[in-house]
Amino acid sequence: MADADLKNPPKVVDGNTLVAMCLSRGGVDKMFGVVGIPVTSLANRAVALGVRFIAFHNEQSAGYAASAYGYLTRRPGVLLTVSGPGCVHGLAGLSNAAANGWPMVMISGSSDQSFTGRGDFQELDQIAAVKPFSKFSAKATDITEIPTSVFSVIDWAVAGRPGGTYLDIPSDVLHQTVDESQAQKLITEALNSRNKDFIENPRINYSEIQKAVELLRTAQRPLIVFGKGAAYARAENELTKLVESTGIPFLPTPMGKGLLPDTHELAATAARSLAIGKCDVALVVGARLNWLLHFGKAPKWSKDVKFILVDISKEEIELRKPFLGIVGDAKDVIGLLHKEIKDDPFCLGKTHPWVEAIRNKTKDNVAKMEVQLAKDVVPFNFMTPMRIIRDAILGVGGPAPILVSEGANTMDVGRAVLVQTEPRTRLDAGTWGTMGIGLGYCIAAAVASPDRLVVAVEGDSGFGFSAMEVETLVRYQLPVVVIVFNNGGVYGGDRRNPEEITGPYKDDPAPTSFVPGAAYHLLLEAFGGKGYLAATPDELKSALAESFSAKKPSVINVTIDPYAGAESGRMQHKN
Repeated sequence: MADADLKNPPKVVDGNTLVAMCLSRGGVDKMFGVVGIPVTSLANRAVALGVRFIAFHNEQSAGYAASAYGYLTRRPGVLLTVSGPGCVHGLAGLSNAAANGWPMVMISGSSDQSFTGRGDFQELDQIAAVKPFSKFSAKATDITEIPTSVFSVIDWAVAGRPGGTYLDIPSDVLHQTVDESQAQKLITEALNSRNKDFIENPRINYSEIQKAVELLRTAQRPLIVFGKGAAYARAENELTKLVESTGIPFLPTPMGKGLLPDTHELAATAARSLAIGKCDVALVVGARLNWLLHFGKAPKWSKDVKFILVDISKEEIELRKPFLGIVGDAKDVIGLLHKEIKDDPFCLGKTHPWVEAIRNKTKDNVAKMEVQLAKDVVPFNFMTPMRIIRDAILGVGGPAPILVSEGANTMDVGRAVLVQTEPRTRLDAGTWGTMGIGLGYCIAAAVASPDRLVVAVEGDSGFGFSAMEVETLVRYQLPVVVIVFNNGGVYGGDRRNPEEITGPYKDDPAPTSFVPGAAYHLLLEAFGGKGYLAATPDELKSALAESFSAKKPSVINVTIDPYAGAESGRMQHKN
């Protein structure tokens, strides 16, 4: 070896650094997780290469954050976990991404391959553990496999219907090394071999576009239903043009709210039962005919309704068997529908009987709700504080705050009262009805949209799942205001009948009860944030005004009558 080579030996790159290099080259600029053996160095190397790492207390909340980040940005949210138990904790986020159709990559360290099957530290067959929730999984068994593995999980997360993918990196691979020149060569080769074709949106059958337009044109009572799939596709402009050019009423699913403003004159949210019960043709875009839409079946829907189902997944359309299915990206399909209609326009008009029926029913139901909202009820029911919060959020103007909502009664009442005026400004329990998403979603929203205030409206039970992450809010100084509806327990504390209170442990608190009057606002103050206690309208208005103006981590503890609301919210029949 020459003297010059001895003085300047080749720079080496270990597996941790190579993973970080690949993530950066793959477009990842944010990562969520919990560090520890064997991935602490990976996180540090990623930060050094420009990837912002948001460190959590629990992989569950970090996983929820990664899944929501994928939804809000259309780029895979990345979760980093330790091996074994850390991987298992991360499954909460990965499964949530799978259920909601959001792009996410979970990366876990794993035990040394030379000790497989011998009981190594935190040993687990993690590929098998993630299988039910991962649409694609890879394990880098050698440092040379890292680039291809990283780019594959990133690409698969966004291909077709988005979802969660998984990358397993054994600890021995993280400690292997290659020369820097070889690392760059491996990355270049992996980038050049990426198959981007399967990421492209499917080609749309134009004859199906023409059939859909004809069905809408000849319908007597058409309805447009759209969900978070349309929100993910950024289809708001196309939907606005379609709705306003045809005059067809629309119904958003909970997380589709805001694609068109809730206040739009053709919004049918407040006339939902009439809209789905009487429509004869329903164009369903980016929403699955699952439990949220009563499976598209009678008696909620007319037995004769004709569904036009637009979905990115051919398998979804084959499962639901609509009258007409169109495989394609929501934005692309709606754009083509509007183009086809534009060549031969039609519009129902404000005096059309169907439009009038929806409008009149909406006005009637809204007026009834406003009567209830106008009352200042103390001790608080759910309606009074929700009205005050609604008015405070609307008072912010633009950009509108991102709302995070979870709980039973809290989420149900909030869905009806709180108003969404902009796309992707509502995050809730979603397709899976997941409780515990609150703080993770808040952090994801604040990181994805740093120019927006984030407001969480949560039940005390929902808040409890991830309450320790308020420290994370303070640590990163995120503009998040958490409003806790404190009614003393799940659904509101002890709701048992006297005859149910029996047995040897009858003196224990009810399974639904928490400590009465819990001082949740003091939890945040322990970490240097600002806490508020609100039991009256004036106290709540003052807390909202101050916290919204400050845009600093805050918790507002709202005291609710424990007997307000209903057990299981609107899902009593399932409990």
